[in-house]
Amino acid sequence: MPFLPAWIPVSVAIVLSAMPNSLYMFHVKRQERIMKTLLSTLFLVISMISTCQASEKAVNEVLDSVHHSAAKANAEHYFSLFSADAVFIGTDASEVWTVSEFKDYAMPHFNKGTGWTYHPYNRHVYFSDDGDVAWFDELLRNDKLGITRGTGVLEKKEGNWKVMQYHLAIPVPNAIAGDVADQIKAIEKGGH
Repeated sequence: MPFLPAWIPVSVAIVLSAMPNSLYMFHVKRQERIMKTLLSTLFLVISMISTCQASEKAVNEVLDSVHHSAAKANAEHYFSLFSADAVFIGTDASEVWTVSEFKDYAMPHFNKGTGWTYHPYNRHVYFSDDGDVAWFDELLRNDKLGITRGTGVLEKKEGNWKVMQYHLAIPVPNAIAGDVADQIKAIEKGGH
């Protein structure tokens, strides 16, 4: 009987040893193919998990950098993290800005050395099937506004993640949502 690989269980080896040599070799080769397929699949899964973790880390670094740059009033770095065709949506219904429009709003603050500080926590990042688009939601703490929520989309362009859309919102607790809605309606009607 030919040499048996160490990974073949003893019970299988006993059965195989009673078979004609050609049948025995067929089963050994089959077991080797199965093992190679399993190992290849395992390697692929590990690679995919590793790639996903690396992408999530990169997206988190970009988002953390967005917040850090804003807090430091570092306009050059801040806007370099956005795609040229990005959109920023603020807390007011009128605040839907292209990057150029958002710069017009932000630069007077940044030029004075004042930005805005939001401390992110509880972030969730999701990816498209091809791994080139990510979307997220995060809660943020701000001294003036309290808890806010950021949501948005990033796209991987030429190997770099860029913010395509960022939406800052103020979550309203359900217990006071009616009162807040009434205040908004009053402002819309012109009454304060």
